[in-house]
Amino acid sequence: MKSALIPFLICLFTVSGSALAADEAALAPDCRFAGFESAPERSLSQYRGKVVYLDFWASWCGPCLESFPFMNRLHSQLQDKGLVVLAVNLDENLEDGAQFLAQHRVDFAVAVDSGQACAKQLQLKAMPSSYLIDRNGRIRARHLGFRVGEAEQFGKQVEQLLDEPTAP
Repeated sequence: MKSALIPFLICLFTVSGSALAADEAALAPDCRFAGFESAPERSLSQYRGKVVYLDFWASWCGPCLESFPFMNRLHSQLQDKGLVVLAVNLDENLEDGAQFLAQHRVDFAVAVDSGQACAKQLQLKAMPSSYLIDRNGRIRARHLGFRVGEAEQFGKQVEQLLDEPTAP
């Protein structure tokens, strides 16, 4: 019963907001994600030198569904500039995530946070939760929830990070 209540509460208390501040520029944990279906395992450290849009989602989350076209667009427009979009599924039943993906176009990388280890390290507070990680592996912005009207501003933050050089 307790585990069924958690997704409800996360969705109920989903808030929206973003930040790009120096105090959030902590080094991202080196999370390891299982590959979704037959995809290879991934870790955040393998993307050093690239900007990472890390998104946590679940099949039951309405705002998550709304965010997928935005992430497809980011991926298609900015992957050649060094952007990696990585969407991490948090469904307890992986079949739910697989059904979601079968019904919705996804052009970017998808992985699974087994046991929600990374979600716990990042202290997720809403669904979806997105993190912008710079080329040096630092978390530079966090966005809680998703609203179509806020996507343009978050896209500008992605472009700002892509314009920054990698520290030596």
